Amino acid sequence: MGKPTGFMEYERVELAYEPASDRIVHYNEFVKPMSDAEIGIQGARCMDCGIPYCHQGCPVNNIIPDWNDLVYQQDWEAAIEVLHSTNNFPEFTGRICPAPCEASCTLNIDDNPVAIKAIERAIADKAWEQGWVKPQVPTHRTGKRIAVVGSGPAGLACAQQLARAGHTVSLYEKEDRIGGLLRYGIPDFKLAKVMIDRRMSQMRAEGVEFHTHCHIGVDLPVARLMDEYDAVVLSGGSEKPRDLDVPGRSYNGIHFAMDFLRANSKRVQGVYVPDEDFISANDKHVIVIGGGDTGSDCIGTSNRHGAKSVIQIELLDKPPEKEDKGLTWPDWPNKLRTSTSQEEGCERMWNVLTKSFESDADGNVTLLNYVLVRWDKDANGRWQMSEVEGSEGQLKADLVLLAMGFVHPVHEGMLDELREAKGLELDPRGNVKGNTEGPQAYYTNVEGVFAAGDMRRGQSLVVWAIREGRQCARAVDEWLMGRSDLPR
Repeated sequence: MGKPTGFMEYERVELAYEPASDRIVHYNEFVKPMSDAEIGIQGARCMDCGIPYCHQGCPVNNIIPDWNDLVYQQDWEAAIEVLHSTNNFPEFTGRICPAPCEASCTLNIDDNPVAIKAIERAIADKAWEQGWVKPQVPTHRTGKRIAVVGSGPAGLACAQQLARAGHTVSLYEKEDRIGGLLRYGIPDFKLAKVMIDRRMSQMRAEGVEFHTHCHIGVDLPVARLMDEYDAVVLSGGSEKPRDLDVPGRSYNGIHFAMDFLRANSKRVQGVYVPDEDFISANDKHVIVIGGGDTGSDCIGTSNRHGAKSVIQIELLDKPPEKEDKGLTWPDWPNKLRTSTSQEEGCERMWNVLTKSFESDADGNVTLLNYVLVRWDKDANGRWQMSEVEGSEGQLKADLVLLAMGFVHPVHEGMLDELREAKGLELDPRGNVKGNTEGPQAYYTNVEGVFAAGDMRRGQSLVVWAIREGRQCARAVDEWLMGRSDLPR
């Protein structure tokens, strides 16, 4: 390392944001970038530790110490080459990844990890600004044709890797634009969609063909893909939302979170959404049920709509303010985290179980009835929930957003067709069954059909989807050609 003592000389500095009062009036990204010199100092904090656990903490196994040092040396062009060797889309992960690499950083033992996420973002942004990101057009074509279904991060990564191996790749997306969750699920204030558009331009030059408005299993039978292509990759998302089976669930004003976010993102991006399909939080008391990233995105969007109030409720216990390093490091700890959207304004409640909803005479939701719960371990060490007697309460609600996660991919259509015609196997959770290790990694039980990302693993992080897309591409290439030079 160029500065082995940097971690003792320089303090950790994180990216700054626009004030909440300024940013909630627009849907643009609100991060204030650091200068090249400031990022270089953060890179100098990488301590040349004997075992860089950040490699293990990062799902795509980014070679983090190398590009930290290159940024310290101000060799940005070399840094993007190292970063691209493991990650197709560092500008995505540099914005929306929760940075498990930082949790694994040796310096995190005393809560001062290297600012890896900020450095990654800076490298990617610098590379685009300087024109260093260019298409990697293959020198030969194999003549093999591959269909990739689903254009989220797994599908994009898989398609790009396969195109670079010389295959002809067609990427199918049911929505009107490419990107999957990145496009319409993640708000623009967290990820500007130009990030997707310029990657699409790169991938087109590399030979990827994009097909939108094409819902496989609905608009086009999957059997046709299997007839016309040498291999098919299932890389769609885990889109079946977890529902809430309580009295009053059908009242007006109770919606799945993704329906709320998708319609809003479309309007922000200039896509026409009829008023009857748009869900507004303006001047409403909003309840968000679910404490994860999707719930957080609902909070940020509701505040930008001009919500009267926002309350986020979570069924589980409130996490500890600080983890026990001796028990958790270098793994991802369970600790209290506050997102930028939560900082913009909301009340957070834990141990809340929704019991029912009430409505007005027109069937519009007005109240959420709840009870507090506690969690205790039974004799077998399993957590059991029980209601706290006398803890019943009510919350005013004009709009309720269900952000309780996703159970598995949508089965209707493509997967049901494959199950009926080919006997496609699902795992016990309802995901497409497939391993990630061994000679048949990412294979399904159907010949020539592969699965990667949330379609295979269930709801997860963008960085895990990129990893699986890349690894699946190698598996497909090896299956078609007998060998593969693609990285795993």
